[in-house]
Amino acid sequence: MSETVHAFYFPTTILFGAGAIKKLTSELKSRGCERPFVVTDSGVVRQPFFETIMTELKKAGYNPAVYSEVHANPIESDVVGGTKLCLENRADWIIAIGGGSPMDASKAIALKACAEGSLFDYTEMGNKSVPENVLPIAAIPTTAGTGSEVGRSAVIGEDRTGIKHVVFSPRLLPKFVVADPELTLNLPPSITAATGMDAMTHNVEAYLAKGFHPICDGVALEGTRYASKYLERAVKNGKDMEARSGMMLSAMMGAIAFQKGLGVNHSMAHPLTTVAGIPHGTANALCLPTTLTFNKEVRRDRLETLATHSGLEDRTAEGFITFMKKLTAAIGIPPRLRDAGVKEEMMGRLVDLAVQDVCQLENPRPVTRQDFERMYREIF
Repeated sequence: MSETVHAFYFPTTILFGAGAIKKLTSELKSRGCERPFVVTDSGVVRQPFFETIMTELKKAGYNPAVYSEVHANPIESDVVGGTKLCLENRADWIIAIGGGSPMDASKAIALKACAEGSLFDYTEMGNKSVPENVLPIAAIPTTAGTGSEVGRSAVIGEDRTGIKHVVFSPRLLPKFVVADPELTLNLPPSITAATGMDAMTHNVEAYLAKGFHPICDGVALEGTRYASKYLERAVKNGKDMEARSGMMLSAMMGAIAFQKGLGVNHSMAHPLTTVAGIPHGTANALCLPTTLTFNKEVRRDRLETLATHSGLEDRTAEGFITFMKKLTAAIGIPPRLRDAGVKEEMMGRLVDLAVQDVCQLENPRPVTRQDFERMYREIF
């Protein structure tokens, strides 16, 4: 891919390409930002690129406060702490830097800085609507996974239980995204693999979901093609700029596509993170061949299309499932749940949470408790 920085507008303004980060301050200035507030995590603040970003912000006359207390799976107290610091600094913009966790926390902070009551009043648990005056967000992804930088939702867990809830509104969509693949060059192979399989799963599962959204279907197909072509390359050679660029695009495509819906795979993966602490992308990868097999007979034609569009020699549904198995093995995903730290005594809790997870509602085939039990056992 070329090193030209491209600007495109779907669904929000996206500045994409190597060196795009150099356009951050001019974009903020052009949008009237005066007091930005940075939200990130403890891993990102230790990276050399973070210091570079902060230096450029200061050169432009900004002196932003930084909140880096976001957990790998953000919880309500992360949002409370970030909101407090945001208000103390009278921020008028939020700059989200990192993977899906800082992105989600930023959206929740942007909401809570302008809204009354509990955060969960604005999720499926409550009855309040997201107000119009949420703080604007500039998103800078540093992984190629969730694609939350182009998403309309924030997933936040309860402190005590870890149970995840979703705040959803087009008003949470970042105002612009700086997608610079150079920021992902130093990601270790394990994180590249996990986040990359998150992107892959978003695209695949959105394409298979039962909802009607032909635009998302087209985006999901192309996102799957990018991940099929570039994920293993990015894991094996982290300096491969073409592969890093392709995966960053795949991640954004997946997040755009899954507004159509997801399915049983995410309903199984979410509890694996909550109960066993498995990174979300790894959890998705562990479940994917089994859930694809579960959906095969009702989505055979779509699996064949995925195989064809991904350039596989075996263009059958079975060929695509086999490709997923080989890909996850090649990039170092553990073969079974037990290899990733899941214990036998966790199985009941996993099933309980999977049954409650709303993602399954868009699965193309109805899922029973017995189905969840059988599939967890199959990959244990």
